Amino acid sequence: MSQSQFVDECSVNFRGGDGGAGCVSFRREAMVPKGGPDGGDGGKGGDVWLVADHNVASLLAYRDHPHRRANNGKHGSGQKKHGHSGEDYEAMVPVGTIVKSHEDGTILVDLANHGDRWLASAGGEGGRGNARFLSNTRRAPKFAEQGEAGNEDWVRLELKLLADLALVGFPNAGKSTLISRISRAKPKIANYPFTTLEPNLGVVQLDDFDFVVADIPGLIEGAHEGKGLGHQFLRHVERARALVVLIDLAPMDGRSAADQLEILLDELEKYQPDLLDRPRLVVQAKADVALIETDPEYMVFSSVTNQNMDKLIGALADLAKEGRADIEIGTTAPTVHRPMAESVMIGRNDDGSWQVYGRQAERAVALNDLTDLDAMAYVQDRLSGLGVDKKLGKAGAKQGDIVHIGALEFEYDESIL
Repeated sequence: MSQSQFVDECSVNFRGGDGGAGCVSFRREAMVPKGGPDGGDGGKGGDVWLVADHNVASLLAYRDHPHRRANNGKHGSGQKKHGHSGEDYEAMVPVGTIVKSHEDGTILVDLANHGDRWLASAGGEGGRGNARFLSNTRRAPKFAEQGEAGNEDWVRLELKLLADLALVGFPNAGKSTLISRISRAKPKIANYPFTTLEPNLGVVQLDDFDFVVADIPGLIEGAHEGKGLGHQFLRHVERARALVVLIDLAPMDGRSAADQLEILLDELEKYQPDLLDRPRLVVQAKADVALIETDPEYMVFSSVTNQNMDKLIGALADLAKEGRADIEIGTTAPTVHRPMAESVMIGRNDDGSWQVYGRQAERAVALNDLTDLDAMAYVQDRLSGLGVDKKLGKAGAKQGDIVHIGALEFEYDESIL
């Protein structure tokens, strides 16, 4: 029988759809001998959205299929018929997914709630048809805009489980057995360390109150430094509203309850100090096979014999309620701030030529026929209006220097620009 795999980090490529091209067309009717331009606009390319969905459990689908793309916009046509916009693509991810820059690891957005949405890649704008370029001085424009390419980018997805309670303990401390007894979760259980290599979530129902418990893989001393799989495991603890620390009463190394508690809390504090400020319950597991002395300060239970299990579940429910009241994690939809790029930027290529960057400038030259005199006149007017000539001059461009804007290459001439 196949077993589903939990994947909590992966790289993904998103691309918005390309915009459709504008159309060059003129009215051709029997009673209209000199029909005007009637080319329609191209449709906008679809956007790619990341959407947090509580029905999605892991990022496995993105590891196997990392490329996700929205549909392209349709081209415009005659009679001022505009092309249809491309459909958006919604990429569903688990609640608790964090999106990071692939280059430097900067957090771009935190999708902490069901339904949270983030624009991963915008679709390209559709090109304008020649009807849009009609003016008093341009009565029969024979050019239109090409569609804009959709944005494309690689990002890093990381999943931090969102749970009311996180079970924290050493490997083989009894966390998986406990979660299998108090919920319908069916984790793999065996009597050796590191049986749990992936987090398990279980929903516990007590009367009319439901809460979520996460079985976090066991920590080892030095986990905060990345020993074992420390960083991967501890990352999931960050999301828990409260912590349940399990002391193993039958440890393989004979370590006392006090020593276990000290090491576990120390690892949490060194990884993220404010974890110790969260509501916490310390309990002692495996009472049926205890090999060390119990600490009278903390509850003792057995998942095998059901000793104190009702009492434990009640205490866990109270802790979950306390955690929800004290810690608010991602209660509002994320607000994504994207700095507005300068409309026109000037750079220098390795061969000494100049490169003009900027969406507006690149769109100004994205015409279907740059050999048309009217088209070139439009481009010159548009670039001048954007201040390209002044910016090139300030950057040090000289008469006759080669300048690139998108697919256009020309010589810098102050008398023209």
